[in-house]
Amino acid sequence: MRKLNLLFLVLFLLTGLSTLSAHNLKESIESSDRTPASTTRDEYRHPYETLNFFGIKPDMTVVELNPGGGWYTEILANYIHYPGTLIAAQGSYYLEGFEKKMNSNPMYGRVEIVNLNSTLAEPNSVDAVVTFRNLHNWLGSEMDSIFRNTFMALKPGGSFGVVEHRAKFGTDLETMKSSGYVTEDYAIEVALEHGFELVAKSEINANPKDTKDHPKGVWTLPPRLRLDDVDRDKYESIGESDRMTLLFRKPQLKKKLFMTDNIENKESLNPVADRVEKRTKEISIKSEKLINHGLDALKELMFKFNIKCVYLKCEDS
Repeated sequence: MRKLNLLFLVLFLLTGLSTLSAHNLKESIESSDRTPASTTRDEYRHPYETLNFFGIKPDMTVVELNPGGGWYTEILANYIHYPGTLIAAQGSYYLEGFEKKMNSNPMYGRVEIVNLNSTLAEPNSVDAVVTFRNLHNWLGSEMDSIFRNTFMALKPGGSFGVVEHRAKFGTDLETMKSSGYVTEDYAIEVALEHGFELVAKSEINANPKDTKDHPKGVWTLPPRLRLDDVDRDKYESIGESDRMTLLFRKPQLKKKLFMTDNIENKESLNPVADRVEKRTKEISIKSEKLINHGLDALKELMFKFNIKCVYLKCEDS
């Protein structure tokens, strides 16, 4: 029996060490499971700092919106483990190639693929949603729909992390669409309209070298280099685009109800709970009135029949 207990202890320790290793973000980023082409972009995309800023943990249920070729998926799939789940909400353009990639390595075994324009997940079931360099593709009604579905899928208190090419202040919508750069104000405004709270901003992915006035928009810069060899050295020296990094949150449910006599004049945060409290208060008032009415009637009878009561023991006087 002692040997058996020792064996279980050894297995437990080995499993624990393996789990700690698998759940280590830095090791997930440095993993040989990532493609070499992906790792060369780390110096511009700062995955360790970005995912830490977003508060991503290995036991979370995380939705990655439109992962494209799976640059961040390579890291997240290695990092997120049971009971966590990675949900890849993929757009149709990348879907076929992405599915092949997910079938190429056992580390993608806990990745669920859903349609980008779906409801993403069950309401209030997701810990975090992240998206990287995608907003410019959704400007308009699609962005509204995706943000709405994101809000619904997140648990109260859940986080929404956004990285996007950052346009100059005051850039108009049409220029955003053609250039691939989005203003920070626009991104924040849309998020707030859909109920999110802005928690923090970060300059992790900023690039002051980016002048944002390139002939082919953001795609002039690496890794696209859409001008091919024209001024290639110039654009490679700039590096990848200047990017905003924003952290939003779905508000927590209010646990405390309004305590006021004039509840009808308060703006409701939880309509169902407010109705229950109001009805309870009405019943309490009616009960109090009924008891008082009963006591008055009893006193009247006692006075009429000249009865005295002491500690509920009544006798004729």
